[in-house]
Amino acid sequence: MGENLTIVVDGIDGRTHHIAGITPERLEDARIGSVIQIGPAEVAPRPSDRTITAIAEDGIYRPSRHLEQAKFEGRVPGGDDEGYIDAHVRRLEALRRAGIVERIDADQWRIPDDLVSRAADYDTGRDRQASVRVLSPVDLQRQIRSDCATWLDRRLVHGETADLAPTGFGQQVREAMDQRREHHIEQRDATRNRDGRIFYRRNLLATLREREVARAGAEMAEGKALPFRAAKDGESVSGKFTGTVQLTSGKFAIVEKSHEFTLVPWRPIIDRQLGREVAGIMQGGSVSWQLGRQRGLGL
Repeated sequence: MGENLTIVVDGIDGRTHHIAGITPERLEDARIGSVIQIGPAEVAPRPSDRTITAIAEDGIYRPSRHLEQAKFEGRVPGGDDEGYIDAHVRRLEALRRAGIVERIDADQWRIPDDLVSRAADYDTGRDRQASVRVLSPVDLQRQIRSDCATWLDRRLVHGETADLAPTGFGQQVREAMDQRREHHIEQRDATRNRDGRIFYRRNLLATLREREVARAGAEMAEGKALPFRAAKDGESVSGKFTGTVQLTSGKFAIVEKSHEFTLVPWRPIIDRQLGREVAGIMQGGSVSWQLGRQRGLGL
Protein backbone atom coordinates (compact mmCIF):
# COMPACT_ATOMS: atom_id res chain seq x y z
CA MET A 1 0.00 0.00 0.00
CA GLY A 2 2.54 2.61 -1.14
CA GLU A 3 5.50 3.01 1.19
CA ASN A 4 3.68 1.49 4.17
CA LEU A 5 2.34 -1.97 4.91
CA THR A 6 -0.96 -3.47 5.93
CA ILE A 7 -0.44 -6.42 8.24
CA VAL A 8 -2.85 -9.24 9.01
CA VAL A 9 -2.94 -10.49 12.60
CA ASP A 10 -4.67 -13.68 13.69
CA GLY A 11 -5.74 -12.60 17.18
CA ILE A 12 -5.99 -14.62 20.39
CA ASP A 13 -9.54 -13.22 20.55
CA GLY A 14 -10.47 -15.52 17.64
CA ARG A 15 -10.70 -12.63 15.14
CA THR A 16 -8.58 -11.60 12.18
CA HIS A 17 -7.32 -8.01 12.35
CA HIS A 18 -6.05 -5.81 9.52
CA ILE A 19 -3.78 -2.90 10.56
CA ALA A 20 -2.85 -0.42 7.84
CA GLY A 21 -0.14 2.24 7.56
CA ILE A 22 2.74 0.37 9.26
CA THR A 23 6.23 1.42 8.12
CA PRO A 24 8.52 -1.51 7.21
CA GLU A 25 11.12 -0.65 9.86
CA ARG A 26 8.56 -1.30 12.61
CA LEU A 27 8.37 -4.89 11.45
CA GLU A 28 12.10 -5.52 11.01
CA ASP A 29 12.16 -8.07 13.87
CA ALA A 30 8.89 -9.78 12.89
CA ARG A 31 8.39 -12.70 10.52
CA ILE A 32 5.35 -14.57 9.22
CA GLY A 33 4.26 -16.66 12.21
CA SER A 34 5.80 -14.35 14.82
CA VAL A 35 3.67 -13.52 17.84
CA ILE A 36 3.28 -9.75 18.03
CA GLN A 37 1.39 -7.14 20.02
CA ILE A 38 -0.13 -4.06 18.39
CA GLY A 39 -0.67 -1.02 20.55
CA PRO A 40 -0.56 2.78 20.69
CA ALA A 41 2.61 4.53 19.58
CA GLU A 42 5.41 4.38 22.16
CA VAL A 43 7.43 7.58 22.43
CA ALA A 44 10.17 7.91 25.04
CA PRO A 45 11.08 11.32 26.51
CA ARG A 46 13.93 12.93 24.58
CA PRO A 47 17.26 13.47 26.34
CA SER A 48 17.35 16.97 24.76
CA ASP A 49 14.17 17.90 26.65
CA ARG A 50 15.73 16.68 29.90
CA THR A 51 18.88 18.68 29.16
CA ILE A 52 16.94 21.88 28.44
CA THR A 53 15.05 21.46 31.72
CA ALA A 54 18.30 20.88 33.62
CA ILE A 55 20.02 23.94 32.07
CA ALA A 56 17.08 26.30 32.60
CA GLU A 57 17.20 28.66 35.57
CA ASP A 58 13.96 30.02 37.04
CA GLY A 59 12.11 28.66 34.01
CA ILE A 60 14.40 30.38 31.46
CA TYR A 61 16.68 28.48 29.07
CA ARG A 62 19.56 30.44 27.54
CA PRO A 63 21.38 28.90 24.54
CA SER A 64 24.45 31.08 25.25
CA ARG A 65 24.79 29.64 28.76
CA HIS A 66 24.31 26.11 27.44
CA LEU A 67 27.04 26.74 24.84
CA GLU A 68 29.47 27.94 27.51
CA GLN A 69 28.83 24.84 29.59
CA ALA A 70 29.19 22.52 26.58
CA LYS A 71 32.57 24.06 25.69
CA PHE A 72 33.76 23.90 29.30
CA GLU A 73 32.82 20.22 29.71
CA GLY A 74 34.11 19.26 26.25
CA ARG A 75 31.79 16.25 25.92
CA VAL A 76 30.04 17.00 22.64
CA PRO A 77 30.89 14.28 20.07
CA GLY A 78 33.14 15.75 17.33
CA GLY A 79 33.49 19.01 19.24
CA ASP A 80 30.64 20.66 17.30
CA ASP A 81 29.34 22.69 20.24
CA GLU A 82 27.45 25.22 18.09
CA GLY A 83 25.70 22.49 16.14
CA TYR A 84 24.80 20.76 19.37
CA ILE A 85 23.15 23.90 20.77
CA ASP A 86 21.44 24.61 17.43
CA ALA A 87 19.80 21.16 17.64
CA HIS A 88 18.31 22.11 21.01
CA VAL A 89 17.07 25.43 19.63
CA ARG A 90 15.42 23.66 16.67
CA ARG A 91 13.68 21.39 19.14
CA LEU A 92 12.45 24.44 21.05
CA GLU A 93 11.16 26.01 17.82
CA ALA A 94 9.06 22.92 17.20
CA LEU A 95 7.75 22.99 20.76
CA ARG A 96 7.02 26.73 20.43
CA ARG A 97 4.80 26.07 17.41
CA ALA A 98 2.98 23.52 19.54
CA GLY A 99 2.42 26.14 22.26
CA ILE A 100 4.57 24.36 24.85
CA VAL A 101 7.43 26.88 25.21
CA GLU A 102 7.72 30.64 24.62
CA ARG A 103 10.50 32.47 22.80
CA ILE A 104 11.27 35.69 24.66
CA ASP A 105 14.21 36.75 22.46
CA ALA A 106 17.16 35.19 20.62
CA ASP A 107 18.76 34.04 23.88
CA GLN A 108 15.83 33.42 26.18
CA TRP A 109 13.15 30.72 26.16
CA ARG A 110 10.45 30.34 28.80
CA ILE A 111 10.26 26.66 29.79
CA PRO A 112 7.38 25.05 31.74
CA ASP A 113 8.23 22.87 34.73
CA ASP A 114 6.59 19.87 33.06
CA LEU A 115 8.42 20.30 29.73
CA VAL A 116 9.58 16.68 29.52
CA SER A 117 6.11 15.16 29.93
CA ARG A 118 4.36 17.72 27.71
CA ALA A 119 6.96 17.32 24.97
CA ALA A 120 6.58 13.52 25.13
CA ASP A 121 2.79 13.90 24.79
CA TYR A 122 3.39 16.17 21.79
CA ASP A 123 5.63 13.56 20.14
CA THR A 124 3.07 10.85 20.82
CA GLY A 125 0.36 12.96 19.16
CA ARG A 126 2.51 13.40 16.05
CA ASP A 127 3.28 9.70 15.81
CA ARG A 128 -0.05 8.23 14.75
CA GLN A 129 1.39 4.85 13.84
CA ALA A 130 0.70 1.85 16.01
CA SER A 131 3.62 0.31 17.85
CA VAL A 132 4.57 -3.26 16.98
CA ARG A 133 6.13 -5.33 19.73
CA VAL A 134 7.49 -8.78 18.91
CA LEU A 135 6.47 -11.11 21.75
CA SER A 136 8.04 -14.14 20.07
CA PRO A 137 10.13 -14.22 16.87
CA VAL A 138 9.21 -17.89 16.35
CA ASP A 139 5.84 -19.56 15.82
CA LEU A 140 3.93 -21.75 18.29
CA GLN A 141 5.29 -25.06 17.03
CA ARG A 142 8.91 -24.00 17.46
CA GLN A 143 8.16 -22.69 20.95
CA ILE A 144 6.71 -25.97 22.19
CA ARG A 145 10.01 -27.86 22.39
CA SER A 146 12.37 -24.88 22.62
CA ASP A 147 15.04 -24.79 25.34
CA CYS A 148 14.66 -20.98 25.57
CA ALA A 149 12.30 -18.72 27.51
CA THR A 150 9.27 -18.44 25.21
CA TRP A 151 6.06 -16.45 25.04
CA LEU A 152 4.20 -19.66 25.94
CA ASP A 153 6.32 -19.96 29.10
CA ARG A 154 5.40 -16.46 30.23
CA ARG A 155 1.72 -17.26 29.83
CA LEU A 156 2.11 -20.62 31.62
CA VAL A 157 3.98 -19.21 34.60
CA HIS A 158 1.47 -16.39 35.05
CA GLY A 159 -1.58 -18.55 34.30
CA GLU A 160 -2.76 -16.33 31.44
CA THR A 161 -5.65 -18.10 29.70
CA ALA A 162 -8.69 -15.90 30.33
CA ASP A 163 -8.11 -13.81 27.19
CA LEU A 164 -7.84 -16.84 24.88
CA ALA A 165 -10.85 -17.46 22.64
CA PRO A 166 -12.04 -21.09 22.25
CA THR A 167 -11.65 -20.72 18.47
CA GLY A 168 -8.99 -19.69 15.96
CA PHE A 169 -5.57 -18.68 17.18
CA GLY A 170 -6.82 -18.48 20.76
CA GLN A 171 -7.56 -22.22 20.72
CA GLN A 172 -4.21 -22.92 19.04
CA VAL A 173 -2.44 -21.11 21.87
CA ARG A 174 -4.33 -23.16 24.48
CA GLU A 175 -3.26 -26.39 22.80
CA ALA A 176 0.34 -25.18 22.45
CA MET A 177 0.43 -24.24 26.15
CA ASP A 178 -0.71 -27.77 27.06
CA GLN A 179 2.05 -29.29 24.93
CA ARG A 180 4.66 -26.89 26.31
CA ARG A 181 3.62 -27.82 29.86
CA GLU A 182 4.17 -31.52 29.09
CA HIS A 183 7.57 -30.71 27.59
CA HIS A 184 8.64 -29.01 30.84
CA ILE A 185 7.51 -32.06 32.83
CA GLU A 186 9.58 -34.31 30.53
CA GLN A 187 12.61 -32.05 31.00
CA ARG A 188 12.07 -31.95 34.79
CA ASP A 189 11.57 -28.20 34.69
CA ALA A 190 8.07 -28.80 36.08
CA THR A 191 6.24 -31.41 38.16
CA ARG A 192 2.61 -32.51 38.35
CA ASN A 193 1.12 -33.29 41.77
CA ARG A 194 -1.35 -36.08 42.34
CA ASP A 195 -4.15 -33.51 42.40
CA GLY A 196 -3.13 -32.35 38.90
CA ARG A 197 -1.53 -29.07 39.91
CA ILE A 198 1.63 -28.05 38.06
CA PHE A 199 4.67 -26.58 39.79
CA TYR A 200 7.42 -25.02 37.68
CA ARG A 201 11.09 -24.79 38.49
CA ARG A 202 11.87 -21.72 40.57
CA ASN A 203 12.88 -18.80 38.34
CA LEU A 204 12.06 -20.88 35.26
CA LEU A 205 11.97 -17.93 32.86
CA ALA A 206 15.27 -16.51 34.09
CA THR A 207 16.92 -19.94 33.91
CA LEU A 208 15.78 -20.56 30.34
CA ARG A 209 16.76 -17.03 29.29
CA GLU A 210 20.21 -17.36 30.82
CA ARG A 211 20.77 -20.65 28.98
CA GLU A 212 19.97 -19.08 25.63
CA VAL A 213 21.98 -15.90 26.26
CA ALA A 214 25.03 -17.94 27.29
CA ARG A 215 24.77 -20.08 24.16
CA ALA A 216 24.16 -17.11 21.83
CA GLY A 217 26.99 -15.12 23.43
CA ALA A 218 29.43 -18.00 22.96
CA GLU A 219 28.42 -18.34 19.30
CA MET A 220 28.79 -14.59 18.70
CA ALA A 221 32.21 -14.58 20.40
CA GLU A 222 33.50 -16.92 17.69
CA GLY A 223 32.98 -14.17 15.11
CA LYS A 224 34.26 -11.35 17.30
CA ALA A 225 37.68 -10.49 18.63
CA LEU A 226 36.13 -10.25 22.09
CA PRO A 227 35.10 -12.88 24.64
CA PHE A 228 31.52 -12.96 25.94
CA ARG A 229 30.63 -12.41 29.59
CA ALA A 230 27.10 -12.76 30.94
CA ALA A 231 25.79 -9.86 33.06
CA LYS A 232 24.38 -10.82 36.47
CA ASP A 233 21.40 -9.34 38.29
CA GLY A 234 22.34 -6.24 40.29
CA GLU A 235 25.48 -5.70 38.23
CA SER A 236 26.43 -2.39 36.61
CA VAL A 237 26.72 -2.60 32.82
CA SER A 238 28.68 -0.08 30.78
CA GLY A 239 30.29 0.12 27.36
CA LYS A 240 29.46 1.02 23.77
CA PHE A 241 26.03 0.03 22.45
CA THR A 242 26.92 -1.55 19.10
CA GLY A 243 23.75 -3.31 17.98
CA THR A 244 20.95 -5.71 18.82
CA VAL A 245 20.24 -9.41 18.44
CA GLN A 246 16.80 -11.05 18.40
CA LEU A 247 16.69 -14.26 20.42
CA THR A 248 13.77 -16.53 21.20
CA SER A 249 13.85 -15.20 24.77
CA GLY A 250 13.60 -11.61 23.52
CA LYS A 251 15.60 -8.81 21.95
CA PHE A 252 18.98 -8.02 23.47
CA ALA A 253 21.38 -5.09 23.21
CA ILE A 254 25.06 -5.74 22.51
CA VAL A 255 27.29 -3.71 24.85
CA GLU A 256 31.01 -3.84 24.15
CA LYS A 257 34.06 -2.90 26.18
CA SER A 258 37.67 -2.98 25.02
CA HIS A 259 38.20 -6.49 26.43
CA GLU A 260 34.75 -8.16 26.39
CA PHE A 261 31.09 -7.84 25.40
CA THR A 262 27.77 -8.74 26.99
CA LEU A 263 24.11 -9.10 26.03
CA VAL A 264 21.45 -7.30 28.06
CA PRO A 265 17.67 -6.98 27.59
CA TRP A 266 16.83 -4.32 25.01
CA ARG A 267 14.39 -1.46 25.53
CA PRO A 268 13.26 1.11 22.91
CA ILE A 269 14.78 4.00 24.86
CA ILE A 270 18.32 2.79 24.10
CA ASP A 271 17.99 2.93 20.30
CA ARG A 272 18.95 6.62 20.20
CA GLN A 273 22.27 5.70 21.83
CA LEU A 274 23.53 3.37 19.08
CA GLY A 275 27.29 3.78 18.74
CA ARG A 276 27.56 5.64 22.06
CA GLU A 277 28.73 4.78 25.55
CA VAL A 278 25.87 3.62 27.76
CA ALA A 279 25.51 2.59 31.39
CA GLY A 280 22.84 0.85 33.39
CA ILE A 281 22.08 -1.66 36.12
CA MET A 282 20.66 -5.17 35.63
CA GLN A 283 17.53 -5.50 37.73
CA GLY A 284 15.11 -8.40 37.66
CA GLY A 285 15.81 -9.48 34.09
CA SER A 286 15.74 -5.92 32.74
CA VAL A 287 18.12 -2.96 32.62
CA SER A 288 17.63 0.41 34.28
CA TRP A 289 19.47 2.61 31.76
CA GLN A 290 21.10 5.77 33.00
CA LEU A 291 20.84 7.86 29.84
CA GLY A 292 21.03 11.63 29.41
CA ARG A 293 21.24 12.32 33.14
CA GLN A 294 24.36 14.46 32.96
CA ARG A 295 23.98 18.04 31.87
CA GLY A 296 24.90 18.77 28.31
CA LEU A 297 24.72 15.14 27.17
CA GLY A 298 22.68 13.54 24.45
CA LEU A 299 19.79 14.38 22.17
